[in-house]
Amino acid sequence: MERSLTMDLVRVTEAAAVASGRWMGFGRKEEADEAATSAMRNVFDTIPIQGTVVIGEGEMDEAPMLYIGERLGLGTQAEVDVAVDPLEGTHIVANGLWNALSVVAVADRGNLLHAPDMYMDKIAVGPGAVGHIDLEAPVADNLKATARALGKDKNDLVAVILDRPRHASLIDEVRKSGARIKLIPDGDVAAAINTAFADTGVDILFGSGGAPEGVLAAVALKCLGGEIQGRLLPENEEQFLRCRKMGLHDPGKVLRMDDLVKGDDAIFAATGVTDGELLKGVRYKGNQAATHSVVMRAKTGTIRFIDGKHRLEKKPDLVLKETVGGYRK
Repeated sequence: MERSLTMDLVRVTEAAAVASGRWMGFGRKEEADEAATSAMRNVFDTIPIQGTVVIGEGEMDEAPMLYIGERLGLGTQAEVDVAVDPLEGTHIVANGLWNALSVVAVADRGNLLHAPDMYMDKIAVGPGAVGHIDLEAPVADNLKATARALGKDKNDLVAVILDRPRHASLIDEVRKSGARIKLIPDGDVAAAINTAFADTGVDILFGSGGAPEGVLAAVALKCLGGEIQGRLLPENEEQFLRCRKMGLHDPGKVLRMDDLVKGDDAIFAATGVTDGELLKGVRYKGNQAATHSVVMRAKTGTIRFIDGKHRLEKKPDLVLKETVGGYRK
């Protein structure tokens, strides 16, 4: 993959974030997601790749754009797998909460797991605890091993978990171990990434969330030197057969980094839509917008934080025809 692709992908996530950020707090998650998806798709048309969506907005009959199998880019340069989540955290934006992101990941063709749209059990840590976690081990053992690897007391650890009824017993186990907990309403891609940055105050991620989001998180953590493990959780025969159809013949297998993203190169980009521990959300003033993004590449280990200033009248790809809250988008 060309080195210049990293900046091209930031343009993609910036567009989606700027388009969807105007919907913050309006309680209209579908409109926010549609805005992000449309803007992201428009900018992909300007990127010099031969891309195929392997994780996107659904199947062709479920999504008008960024559907699985859709070809993206100008059809030149690298042949790549593309994983997208134009708005990771639709509920977050609708309710004006923390850690909504626009996310893109790419890797050489055939290197990203084609994860079916179902739950995945996950555990993730940053670089300091790589090799010390095991999805099949008890929660207390993982916390003890992570604390030892990070040079912390177990009581100093912070585990991040999606706030869901299905996690009640998991939350109880973490509490009994003595570790602290940060419950989040949505956004486990951001949560997984946060484990790799000490300033976010998060040490380990536990719990089940979307399998496609697990692959996106794996690309980010590959770039950051972290680790995520996952296991698909098909809930019925239809989902089990879907795993088989996508080549996942043993859904109960623990998926490790090389299962989720192969090879030595991948690129991940994210732009904050709402404020989070790592990235600020979009700021607007008239026809101007300010964005905060991160882009990273596994091959080089480079991580860049980018502050963008956008004059929207000069960027028609960021402008939609609808009006929200008195502002033309």
